[in-house]
Amino acid sequence: MERLTARQLFDGVHERMGLRWISGMRGEGRVIEPGATATRRPSLIGYLNVIYPNKVQIIGTEELNWLDSLDSRQRWEAMHKIAAYQPVALIVTKDQTIPSDLREVAEETHTPLWISAKRGHELLTWMQYHLARLLAPRITLHGVFLEVFSIGVLITGESGSGKSELALELISRGHRLVADDATEFTLIAPDVIDGTCPELLQDLLEVRGLGVLNVREMFGHTAVKHSKYLRLVVHLKSLRDGEDIDAMTRLTGDTSHREILEVSVPMITIPVAPGRNLAVLVEAAVRHHMLKSKGIDAAQTFIDRQAHQMRRLPPW
Repeated sequence: MERLTARQLFDGVHERMGLRWISGMRGEGRVIEPGATATRRPSLIGYLNVIYPNKVQIIGTEELNWLDSLDSRQRWEAMHKIAAYQPVALIVTKDQTIPSDLREVAEETHTPLWISAKRGHELLTWMQYHLARLLAPRITLHGVFLEVFSIGVLITGESGSGKSELALELISRGHRLVADDATEFTLIAPDVIDGTCPELLQDLLEVRGLGVLNVREMFGHTAVKHSKYLRLVVHLKSLRDGEDIDAMTRLTGDTSHREILEVSVPMITIPVAPGRNLAVLVEAAVRHHMLKSKGIDAAQTFIDRQAHQMRRLPPW
């Protein structure tokens, strides 16, 4: 789980949203965390709410009009009640004139006070998405993440199993690299996991014997992709001497699921042995997975045909 300070939030959105920091600079360390509002009704961001305060409070024309309708004592109490909940920030919309007493309360209580030329619904919509993404559950997994036939595939396996060499061959066949060695996965929806590359490793692929390669410079801009949704895990498993595969696995393939951020992701295990063309096998595994997701299962078709043939045989 991530945590976000007022300063980090401002730095991340001020250019896009045209934000300016007016008052309460000493509140830049205020923190917003996932689940911080779980025991109350508010969301992370919303219009000014004194009863159920949001972590980021938007103050539009109606909210300023409401403050103006209060007498001096009620107005003072309302402003201090808002500040007492320690919101991460107050945002005034449409470049409206900020009342001097609101500015003073923000400075006195170290409450960040921002202003934007944007309308309230624009700020609400965009910042809801931005906050949800920044504060979403995330995990870093070891492996190579690629786009193969338009779907996100994470290739995993023991150290030395040939993941990077396989990735290099797939890239040379026209597929795209997202991240090597460490991929950051974020749960952006209940069943959608987005994979991205850490900035430090962007465009890089480490291959034993060759060192670190810059895939973008070697293969062009189309050989890399910034992010991709995770749809399949391909696990490379070394086939040891004398080890055999049971009959049912030979028929249906070694398929299972892997839990990642509480999402069940389909996984295909491919035995690694000398002479096996892993790039072709991974491409075939991805195509097979895509067909199965459409309801086309070759193994089940074969089983059904065999059962049909057995029913046609005369009884003993």
